[in-house]
Amino acid sequence: MYKVAVSGINAIDNPGPGLGVIKGIREENLDTMIVGLAYDAMEPGVYMDWIIDKVYLMPYPSEGERVYLNRLLYIKENFGLDVIIPTLDTELPLLIDLSDQLKSYGISSFLPTKEQFKLRSKEKLPALSKEAHIKTPKTVTVTSLEDLSRAIQDFTFPVMIKGLFYKAYKAYNLQEANHYFCSIANEWGLPILLQEVISGEEINVVGVGDGEGGHFGLLAIKKLWITSLGKIWTGVTIHNDNLIKTTERFLQITKWRGAFEFECIIKNEEIFLIEINPRFPAWIYFSVGVGINLPGRLLKAALNLDPYGDSFYEAGKLYIRYTEDFVTDIDNFQKLIIRGER
Repeated sequence: MYKVAVSGINAIDNPGPGLGVIKGIREENLDTMIVGLAYDAMEPGVYMDWIIDKVYLMPYPSEGERVYLNRLLYIKENFGLDVIIPTLDTELPLLIDLSDQLKSYGISSFLPTKEQFKLRSKEKLPALSKEAHIKTPKTVTVTSLEDLSRAIQDFTFPVMIKGLFYKAYKAYNLQEANHYFCSIANEWGLPILLQEVISGEEINVVGVGDGEGGHFGLLAIKKLWITSLGKIWTGVTIHNDNLIKTTERFLQITKWRGAFEFECIIKNEEIFLIEINPRFPAWIYFSVGVGINLPGRLLKAALNLDPYGDSFYEAGKLYIRYTEDFVTDIDNFQKLIIRGER
C-alpha cells in the first residue's frame, strides 16, 4: 500500500487542486491511503474523511526547510509516507529544494527542477515565449508605485496587475492599479507584474511533462464561465492542433518534469501565452472524467511505475463545478487544533 500526501485541500471559493488530485488517485485503482496536508484547520478537505484517510496541519513554507522537513519526517515515522504531491505554488520552491533529502528518506515526488521552475516564472515568461515562438502580452516588472506610474504610461487601460505567485486584477485606471499593487504586495510581496490585456477566448492545457521533452498526457479546454476570482466554474473540452503543438514546444524546450497548466488566449486565431502554472489547476478532475487520469499518471511516475497512456478524449465534454454541504462534529476541529492531526 502506498501512502500519498496531497496538499491544497482548501475547497473554498478559491479552491485548491488537492481534492481533484485525490479523486483522480482514488480512481487509478492503486492500493493507496491519502494523507491530506492542510495549512488551516478550517480547510474543508480536513473533514472529508470519505476520501482522505489522515490529515496533518503543516507549517507554512515560509518557516523554512528544517521545520517543514521535520514535519514530513514525523508523518513518515508515525503514519507512513511514500509520495508527496504538492499542489500550491508557494510550496514548490521549498519541496524542489528538499526533493533529494526526501528521496533519501523514502519519500518520492515528481517535480520540476529549480531551473525549470524559474524558467516558467511570470517575469521570465516573455523570454521563454520568444524562444518557443509563442506570442505573449506585453509585461513589465515593477517594484514600487513610482515604477508602476511610469510603466503604465506605455499601456492602454484596462491592464492586469499580477503577483508572482497568486492574485491577478484588471485595473481600469491608475487609482485602481495602485490599489491592486498595494493589495498584492502586502499579501505576497514584490515584484508585481504589469501586463497588457488580451481579449479573446480563454483556453487552457493541462498535462504532465516526462522530464525528457515529452509528456504523459495533455488535455485542452475552453473556459465557459468563470468566477469573480477568475476560477473556472464551467468549461468544455476542445481539440486545437496549434495549441497542442505550442504546448509540446514548451515541453521540448524546458524538458518540463511534472504537472503544469498552460493558460492562453486565442485572438484572431493567434495564441497568446498568458501564464504557465507549475502544478495542476483546481479543475484537474476534468481530465479524470474524460479518460486521461493525469493525477494518477503523475503518481505512477513518482513511483517509477508505467505512467504512459493515450491522450485521446472527446471534444464537447462539459465540466461543471458545484458546491456541497456536509455536517461534522466540532470535536474534529478541536482535535486538529490540539494535536495537529486527525
